[in-house]
Amino acid sequence: MEKYLINPNEKIATINKDLYGHFSEHLGRCIYEGIYVGENSKIPNVNGMRSDVVAALKEMGIPVLRWPGGCFADEYHWKDGIGEKSKRKKMINTHWGGVVEDNSFGTDEFFELCRQLGCDAYVNGNVGSGTVQEMSEWVEYITFDGVSPMAELRAKNGHKEPYKLKYFGVGNESWGCGGCMDPEHYGNLFKQYNTYCRTYNKDNPISRIACGPNGGDYHWTKQVMDKVKHHANGISLHYYTLPRDSWDDKGSATEFDRNEYDATVSKAFRMDELITNHLAAMDSVAPWKPVKLVVDEWGTWYDVEPGTNPGFLYQQSTMRDAIVAALTLNIFNKHADRLLMCNIAQTVNVLQSVILTDGKKMVKTPTYYVFKLFKEHQNNTLLGSFITTEKLYSANNKKEFPQLVESASVDENGVIYSTVANTSSTKSAKIKCQIADTKVKSIKAEIITEECHAKNEFDCEEKVFIKEFTSFRQLKDGFTAELPACSVVKFTIER
Repeated sequence: MEKYLINPNEKIATINKDLYGHFSEHLGRCIYEGIYVGENSKIPNVNGMRSDVVAALKEMGIPVLRWPGGCFADEYHWKDGIGEKSKRKKMINTHWGGVVEDNSFGTDEFFELCRQLGCDAYVNGNVGSGTVQEMSEWVEYITFDGVSPMAELRAKNGHKEPYKLKYFGVGNESWGCGGCMDPEHYGNLFKQYNTYCRTYNKDNPISRIACGPNGGDYHWTKQVMDKVKHHANGISLHYYTLPRDSWDDKGSATEFDRNEYDATVSKAFRMDELITNHLAAMDSVAPWKPVKLVVDEWGTWYDVEPGTNPGFLYQQSTMRDAIVAALTLNIFNKHADRLLMCNIAQTVNVLQSVILTDGKKMVKTPTYYVFKLFKEHQNNTLLGSFITTEKLYSANNKKEFPQLVESASVDENGVIYSTVANTSSTKSAKIKCQIADTKVKSIKAEIITEECHAKNEFDCEEKVFIKEFTSFRQLKDGFTAELPACSVVKFTIER
């Protein structure tokens, strides 16, 4: 039986709600069809936003949304997406499928979406093909409260009051699709562009995000950190989990054997190593820790579903993805003291999405239910915790990974929330949890579990969702439990 220890006396950090953020790019059917259908659509909507999707995301607890990209951000010119829709300039989305972008979803529509969701806004600016003036005027359009050309333009478009902008990204993947730059050049550009992205309203301070590394590129992190340490609030990290080592043959989202399952989970667990090492790289440049890390693109990436546009990145989601989501969110919780925000890619119909749509139909993925299960952690205090666990082994990439991954937090009323993922696709796990200096009053538990290939499909009864979990025994100072293979369990502990 594995030992699980929770120490309510060790209060480490607040788990920023934005560690549970999401990413929506103008890519495939994420924005159009997935979120925005237009005011004249037969699909029920409010101001063009799908009512079913908005309701589901609110129920899940979406705290912040990133837009408009991604690679798309560095070819997006925001003035093309404002004003009368019939007069908006059309463009070719060169990164994703070569389709025509009609710009009917722009800045004002994005902030209307955030209003309906009740979430904060993270806007990514264009460094790759834009100008300092363009980016400066965008921030002015969004946030300025007073007399100015951009505030007047916003008012002309029907929005007299400024919007609340919490985060602004100065460029995206500048090492690749955002301009193929070297880190020293990007770092200097960040300082130039950021200088003119002013905070116009003291009641709306904007956190500035610098473009950080791809995966394990620690050189990029050090060089950019050296340039931006006095200017940025966060540096981004992008890391995707591919079952195989080839971008041309990533593997199927739904058809995989046990070895490929293990490889996927072991690669997802690398997130802990990447966060630790990039923080160390940042600290080697600025040991006073002025900048936090932002993981604003993460998740699984498979080959697209057969018969779909390769540029749309549409993939199904299974219990394997639920396990990846749960272990990743537990890792984020454990690093709450140094993480500012994280955004899974992407919200609807793209990569590891939480929702899939097909015309009027909508389905919640297994990943959706993990986010819903974990939402009580948002803004809680991370507690010290530790679990003993068997090490599993991935034969495909010759890496070990833990069978059990956990985290624990406490809310303002003293209620403890513990989330534990059993990453094994075949073996259950028995645990004994002891909570220091605690007399347990009551425990409730919920679970997400199914065979690792299980998925939710249109026109079928959902297979993967949150259920009550009863395979535990309450103790005076904790509990014992047997966690099924391929499962995610949340314990709610009142003292």
